[in-house]
Amino acid sequence: MNTDEKNSWTPFSHSSEAVRRVETAPETPQTQSDTYRLAFADPEFMTRRELRAVRLQLELLKPEMALAARGIRSTVVMFGGARIPEPGGAAWAAKNATQKKNLEANAHYYAEARKFAQLCSTYSSTTYNREFVVVTGGGPGVMEAGNRGAADVGAPTIGLNIVLPHEQAPNAYVTPELCFNFHYFAIRKMHFLMRAKAMAIFPGGFGTMDETFEALTLIQTGRMERIPFLLFGKSFWEKAVDFDFLAEQGVISPSDLELITFVDKADEAWEVIRTFYDLE
Repeated sequence: MNTDEKNSWTPFSHSSEAVRRVETAPETPQTQSDTYRLAFADPEFMTRRELRAVRLQLELLKPEMALAARGIRSTVVMFGGARIPEPGGAAWAAKNATQKKNLEANAHYYAEARKFAQLCSTYSSTTYNREFVVVTGGGPGVMEAGNRGAADVGAPTIGLNIVLPHEQAPNAYVTPELCFNFHYFAIRKMHFLMRAKAMAIFPGGFGTMDETFEALTLIQTGRMERIPFLLFGKSFWEKAVDFDFLAEQGVISPSDLELITFVDKADEAWEVIRTFYDLE
């Protein structure tokens, strides 16, 4: 039971009390039946296909309640490749010599992500860690660098993990009480953007691309406020996505190119945010 529930009054018994009472009920054929279980305390019932709408709502609600209780009003979202190692670290995800060479060369993005998170979190501390709180996907690589940078300066940092077929434990730098786990990608994406005041995207693969273009689409269509949208590594992004070609072909507006700011250094990125919001 949380603090608000303890401090409020209701004449009705709490649902947690009902769960305890059911657990202590005499064992009979009736009480041992699946149908006798309380619906909200029945894992098999809650994971039925027909309950998907309820699970979607719960995944939206649980992190929202925790973040609101913590007083977090805005975030800086950091996306980037899970496979990028820290400088001097092993390129554990490399499948061949070429990938090993390139991943090791890209390790400087880990360092810049860590420094960028330090800058964001240092400012965040002046707001009692309510504004510009660093949020990542909670995994390795650039995500780890983001959470690590916040932890370096003693700031809280959010990790939004996702259940995947292969094991992905949260990195050790996520603030434990701000570490969330999701089944639904769609709800996880909503939580990335609901408090976003800036987005910093580092080189990455399909997941990074997916999150990047979904956010850009929301901004482009006016469904989301324009915010600093920073692509780290101009040389990478110019090869990965030819934005100028898209504009030349008429499939995006030339003005859409103004939604993106290319940066290479953490200091440069923070200056864009500081100027945009006129921060001291």
